[in-house]
Amino acid sequence: MKVIDIINNSEKTVFSFELLPPLKGNNTSRIYRTIESLTDFDPKYINITTHRDEVEYKEKDDGSIIKRTIRKRPGTVAIAAAIQHKYGIPVVPHVLCGGFTRSETEYVLIDLNFLGIKNVLALRGDGVKNQHVFKPETGGHTYAYELVEQIVNLKTGIYLNDDLKNNTPLDFCVGVAGYPEKHFEAPNLDQDLTNLKLKVDAGADYIVTQMFFDNQVYYDFVDRCRANGITVPIIPGIKPINLKNQLTVLPKIFHINLPNELSKELATCKNNEDARRVGTEWAIHQSRDLIAHNAPSLHIYTYGISDNVKEIVKAVF
Repeated sequence: MKVIDIINNSEKTVFSFELLPPLKGNNTSRIYRTIESLTDFDPKYINITTHRDEVEYKEKDDGSIIKRTIRKRPGTVAIAAAIQHKYGIPVVPHVLCGGFTRSETEYVLIDLNFLGIKNVLALRGDGVKNQHVFKPETGGHTYAYELVEQIVNLKTGIYLNDDLKNNTPLDFCVGVAGYPEKHFEAPNLDQDLTNLKLKVDAGADYIVTQMFFDNQVYYDFVDRCRANGITVPIIPGIKPINLKNQLTVLPKIFHINLPNELSKELATCKNNEDARRVGTEWAIHQSRDLIAHNAPSLHIYTYGISDNVKEIVKAVF
């Protein structure tokens, strides 16, 4: 089932969550345990992240430098298909611009279609480490709206090869990312909303937001989107805090703000257990307020940790 149909056909806020594929060399047992701990709460869909190749340089004994390319979390398509087959829950694999050519993207989408997967989240993705400006692969997309256009073109059977015959349309529901506190590369929020509208105008069906910890930031973001002619559902992304060091790590990595009240509470925590308790209580408060304001879905970023997510959804659903 498509995410947009799930949202449109639901009379109340639904629950979804996001998983990381296992690290290379690991098995699926941790992912399955996470899913099974949450199935009682009727998750309507599960997002599966995608990670581009990383480049590592190592010095050999003779002093020469060798370059090694590795994908630390391979298998997004395979694990997505396995989850959907095993649990009957729709999956939403991420599809990236970064690290992929248009041709590689097309092959991924063909594979997903063969596997019965009808949802994707279209993202630009991160650049290469230590790269100050995002650079696409040769033959790849620079912007997420271009990726959306490619996916939407397949709905009418438009492939990259214009000499194909009997083209089969690939009908995906397409989600995109939104940034309530703006994308860190955008010069201002107005320009960021202009970029977001490009993705929606290209054919995106819904928006899921970057994590935030102040609900008013989300409500203001939704109002700005509506004022700019963006009418698709906007799903809030929630990240429960698990560790004390996330007080400083999350703002640095994700370019977000933590409310003063939350940061003060975390600063007084003596250990990770205290921080986890504070983070869980904060996420429960956030979730209840978002449900009261008729958010279409609560999308929880688990990062493979499910105990506190279970506490949250048990308290609010």
